[in-house]
Amino acid sequence: MRHRLIATFVAPLVLLVSPVVFGQGLGTQFPEDRVEAPPPPPEFIEAPRQADGRVSLGAPDGGAGLWVGGITSLSVIDHEEVPYQPWAQDLVRYRRSSPLEPHTRCKPSGGPRQFLTPYGAEILEVPELERIFIFDIGGPHTFRIIYMDGRPHPEGDFLNPSHFGHSVGRWDGDTLVIDTVGFNERFWIHREGFPHTEAMHLVERISRPDLMTLRYEFTIADPLAYEAPWSTVWTKSWIPDEEFIEYFCHENNRDQYHMVGAE
Repeated sequence: MRHRLIATFVAPLVLLVSPVVFGQGLGTQFPEDRVEAPPPPPEFIEAPRQADGRVSLGAPDGGAGLWVGGITSLSVIDHEEVPYQPWAQDLVRYRRSSPLEPHTRCKPSGGPRQFLTPYGAEILEVPELERIFIFDIGGPHTFRIIYMDGRPHPEGDFLNPSHFGHSVGRWDGDTLVIDTVGFNERFWIHREGFPHTEAMHLVERISRPDLMTLRYEFTIADPLAYEAPWSTVWTKSWIPDEEFIEYFCHENNRDQYHMVGAE
């Protein structure tokens, strides 16, 4: 997998802060990472499109398929490049030495961690509902809703912190831009243990440059955990005709050796 330095800063809330950008790596190896994407075909195949001409992030013509990868081929980044606040740096060092990740105990994986769950993910666009759904096979078999109807984020007590937060999306050409706030702190935003707080503001940019490739880029701004916003990017590969399978984490958990400690 190709790693890139990115300098794109997409979060409107943090335009006044210079982002810290670094090459991505991100991935301690666990047994759950045994699903690998096959190599893409040598010929370039254009991404499928909807009836209105916009690129489709899911299966073409209502068929089947899953996005996989973005796990085992990631190298560990230099954590010294991440703009941690002191407490956050201490916490991530502890997490990396004692990996008690909630995901291994069948908890939902929010933020970028959703795109690093094993066994694939499905993106389902439902234009008539003005929503996009992102389904995960691995973990607790969860799904996330992206509201595409132009609604704002809830404010005050109406914004109830959750694992996936409140996500609103829009199209920037063929790129889906997702703006999310309202996260709780009960999950890791990445398998490498990056901390976050309820103040985190996440902006994701998802595009499909060709049939077999999904490009996933994110920018995190969390003034309580980081000194500056930071960004990275990776890609996932398309497995055509792969069906979404039944999977229940509590019955199929293969990472029991990390299931220690209190809730």
